[in-house]
Amino acid sequence: MRAFIAVEIDPAIKAAMADLQRRLRRLGSAAVSWTRESGLHLTLKFLGEIEESQAAGLREPLAGIAAATASFPLLVRGTGTFPPGRPPRVLWVGLEAPSDLAVLQSRIERAAEDAGIPREERPFHPHLTLGRVKANGGLHPLLAELERSGRAEFGRMTVRSVVLFQSDLKPSGAEYTRLGIFEFR
Repeated sequence: MRAFIAVEIDPAIKAAMADLQRRLRRLGSAAVSWTRESGLHLTLKFLGEIEESQAAGLREPLAGIAAATASFPLLVRGTGTFPPGRPPRVLWVGLEAPSDLAVLQSRIERAAEDAGIPREERPFHPHLTLGRVKANGGLHPLLAELERSGRAEFGRMTVRSVVLFQSDLKPSGAEYTRLGIFEFR
């Protein structure tokens, strides 16, 4: 099964991001594969293709991590692209959070590694993916609008849990199933 661990995003923030996507889509939709509003989430650890036993084995560590984690605020603000300084492959909305988010992600990374899932080599850059660039031609108007939204605020929320998701890739896009919700103390 294909799986990941993430924070679900409040509906009001998803709606604000969907408004931005609609504006951007009018400026270059053919060049971008847009994330569906229902698929907007903060990925803390992409697990990839794992065995069901590995997913089951993550439940106890995730419950322990959640029990040791206090809720914390998250500000969704700013826009940009990855990789920096090169033709964009990902359009994103930024996140501002206390160090609690980095600590949480690090603990999850360690628990996944203990379960036999390789550690992510790239540094953690918290973001919400608006879309993935399929072709770089004709993106200038879209990128200019994204830059104008560079400091836009999309909302604030309190992170109270993490979710273990299964991801099923379908022709219509990825479908996500919650395998477990782990509430913070």
